[in-house]
Amino acid sequence: MPLKVPMIKALCFDVDGTLSDTDDLYARQLSKFFPKRLFKDPDYTARRFVMWIEAPGNALLGLADSLHLDDEMIAIIHWLSRHRNHSDKTFLLVPGVDEMLKQLHGRYPMAVVSARDEKGTMRFLEQFDLVKYFDAVITGLSATHTKPYPDPILLAAKKMNVSPENCLMIGDTTVDIRAGRAAGAQTVGVLCGFGEEPELRKMGADEIVSDTTKLLDLLN
Repeated sequence: MPLKVPMIKALCFDVDGTLSDTDDLYARQLSKFFPKRLFKDPDYTARRFVMWIEAPGNALLGLADSLHLDDEMIAIIHWLSRHRNHSDKTFLLVPGVDEMLKQLHGRYPMAVVSARDEKGTMRFLEQFDLVKYFDAVITGLSATHTKPYPDPILLAAKKMNVSPENCLMIGDTTVDIRAGRAAGAQTVGVLCGFGEEPELRKMGADEIVSDTTKLLDLLN
């Protein structure tokens, strides 16, 4: 379904694979350890492996999405968020995202809607001085349920003082698309992260873009 741009009054951004880079260089280096005789697509397997390492919450939610075990997996993620040791990891930024947010700031209220824990989310935002662009930061434990439930987007909409149907959810996985649709928001899938175009389209993304910065073209 084509994006209805005039309806969009606020933007909700996922973090991992959407604002934060998935580190494709790391994935390419790892792919040599997944030989073709054992793995049909070594690059894809390596990329998924990086996903498990860098963003276990997103990875678990993706698995739950395919197995229809949302409640059970979310309980596990909440436990991990409370007990996981937080490293001093240096994050990577999707190229051009900082300039994109600068251009969008003031045109739309914006929120982060992430399945990450609050400490990790804030470390990423602070590392790249992005906090100033967002009116709300919703993390994995902010709402009663996290994505793919609509709760985080509904909370973000409330904090931005807009209706959920006037929000645009931007993310890289089926979990983001499901959450957006469940909240009544429009959705854009990005291909610079963990998701693949066929699965994002099947889940009902209103638009697909090659990377997050192409959102500017859609909104202009």
